[in-house]
Amino acid sequence: MARVRRMLDACAELLDEGGYAALSTTRIAERAGVAIGSVYQFFPDKKAITQALGLRYLDIFSARVSARLSGEAFDHWTDGVDAIIDEYIDMHRTVPGFRSLHFGDVVDVQLLDGGADNNRVIADRLRDIVAGVPGAPDGGQLDRAAAVAVEAADAVLKLAFRHDADGDADLIAEAKLLVRSYLGRHFAAE
Repeated sequence: MARVRRMLDACAELLDEGGYAALSTTRIAERAGVAIGSVYQFFPDKKAITQALGLRYLDIFSARVSARLSGEAFDHWTDGVDAIIDEYIDMHRTVPGFRSLHFGDVVDVQLLDGGADNNRVIADRLRDIVAGVPGAPDGGQLDRAAAVAVEAADAVLKLAFRHDADGDADLIAEAKLLVRSYLGRHFAAE
């Protein structure tokens, strides 16, 4: 629905301008050009709006990763790690609000799903995508490996963007090396 999309877009813009602390439903309504009642018709508060935005980002990220992995040939399934990280980096640089919200960890570590940490939700989504890549392992080992890889990449990529709006290229390269090396060694026999 166009009205909800405008509210989410306004939320993203406002997050970039002032962060979560400065965000309010009133400001979102004003920026989106809707009545405050319209905001409350769909979202009870600013956290609910940022949750919807985080879920939208997760869907966009998943679609971009899926398209990239299905559109390129890799020598080994772990080579797709660079493509996954590149999509995250590109969203961080170009998608309004993503830099401020990521996948919601700025607001609540369980914003995407009240029963799981945000990184677990992302790891599960990436696991499902990677499991469809030829040669990828399946099962419990991939579950654990995806969780560890997402946590490790998240930490290093946060560091890469902490003082550099475009992301420190050397730290981004280190994140890729770290995750590829871990996954490559973890599943070397496969």
